[in-house]
Order: sequence, then C-alpha cells, then structure tokens
Amino acid sequence: MKLARYGERGAEKPGMIDANGNLRDLSGVIDDLAGTVLADLETLGTLDVASLPLVEGNPRLGPCVGGTGKFMCIGLNYSDHAAETGMAIPSEPVLFMKATSAICGPDDPIIIPRGSTRTDWEVELGIIIGKPGKYIDEAEAMDHVAGFCVVNDVSERDFQIRHEGQWTKGKSCDNFGQIGPWLVTPDEVKDVQNLRLWLEVNGEIMQDGSTATMVFGVAHIVSYLSRFFTLHPGDIISTGTPPGVGMGKKPPRFLKPGDVVHLGIEGLGEQQQEVIADPA
Repeated sequence: MKLARYGERGAEKPGMIDANGNLRDLSGVIDDLAGTVLADLETLGTLDVASLPLVEGNPRLGPCVGGTGKFMCIGLNYSDHAAETGMAIPSEPVLFMKATSAICGPDDPIIIPRGSTRTDWEVELGIIIGKPGKYIDEAEAMDHVAGFCVVNDVSERDFQIRHEGQWTKGKSCDNFGQIGPWLVTPDEVKDVQNLRLWLEVNGEIMQDGSTATMVFGVAHIVSYLSRFFTLHPGDIISTGTPPGVGMGKKPPRFLKPGDVVHLGIEGLGEQQQEVIADPA
C-alpha cells in the first residue's frame, strides 16, 4: 500500500493511493495515519480501494505519518558519504535527533533560517515505526516497521558544525524535515537494501546513490536503537545520505532562495521544494 496524508498543515486527512495513482480518502475508515493504526496496517489492505471517495483537485500533501514522537537520524551511514566528508566509517550507528517541529510535507518549501549561509540537502530513506518495541532482536526488526518513505534531511552546516554543541541545532530548523509523499508498506518494497536514491538542485543531479552502500542496514538500525529506548508508532528514523551533499562539493555549494530541489527514492515517490528565505 501507498498511504498519504493531505490537506492544510495541522489538519491533514489520511488517504490511500489507488492502482491508477489517484488519491482516495481514508477519513471515513481511520482518523489519521498515526498511533495504533500504524501497528495494524494489514486491516487497511483488505479495503476495496476503488470504493473509497476520490479526492478531487491537487491538495497539499502533508507528512505521510502523524503523531511522531521521535525523529531520529543516523549520521555517516553511507561509506561513500563518509569518504567525501573525510570522516571514518563509524563502528556503531551514529545517532542524532531532529526536532519534530522540523517535520513538514514533501513539497513544502525549504526555509533558509535567518543568518544561514550554508543550508544543505540530504536525500534519505526513512523508516516509520508501526509496532512498538524495546530490545528488538534484529531478526524480528521488520515486524516493527510500518513502512518506508523519502526524507530530505535539510541541514545548516554552520549551525551543525561550527557552532558549539551537538548536531541538533543544525538539523532542526523549521521545514528541515520533508517527509513523504507516501508511507509505502514493506510488502511493496522488493529489497529495501537495494534502492536508488537521488537529488537534483535546479535540474542538476547532485546525489545519485543506492541503499546498497549503507553501512548499517534497516533491520540493524531498528534493533540497535531499541536497545536505548522504546520505539513507538509514528517514530521516524532517517537512515543517512549518499555522497553529493553541498558541503562535499569542491568548492562547497549551498542553497539560496529561488533554488528548486527535486529528490526521490525508487518506489517510494518524489519530492520537490522551492527554497525561500525565512519570512519571520
């Protein structure tokens, strides 16, 4: 299944994509793609999709999951990306947190924060937790995954690296976490460890990689994180980015107002964002 949320920010409704790519309304069946619904998505698979109301027009798509309690990110998780940063491949997953207030829809704008000169892009595979769990065995990790999605882990490199402290403040600005367009259930993903992911800026390809070069795979990451805290329905894990980020370019290249970012992952959909200055 391909599941989505649509409508105005903060008032999104749940939806499902039918066989023809049309958006169907699920609000008569569930309140939201959030909470306990995510632990039992198999029930939605029994629906007659064609009988659901067709959503007319071209509504805004929101983040494809609601009620996210934790937005977790894995750093340096592609061997070729670690090489471009000049950093060693980690022996364990590098975890940092991204504020949930950064979460927005897949086509919502990238907002360059006040004082930023080094806002960067990062296409990433997102894991959405369905069934809650703690101390999850790696062999059972996929049982806890509701689905996968595209994530743009937008980053301000000065805030992240040159300012004191951890990476969080360079990762958590408003609209620094585009999620979606869809939550794609695992049964529709043939091999999550062999998906092409790519990103363009103004039509120029910047990132073109594969989840095959991830240092730590999906099952290992889910199991590993569950050692430290319970994973809850709606939690998002962004699993790292392939090479080609702006910081790694020679010379470095960063986003500016008016740029257009287009990105996607094989089978999981595409995003497109206009880059704007913070209107606040």
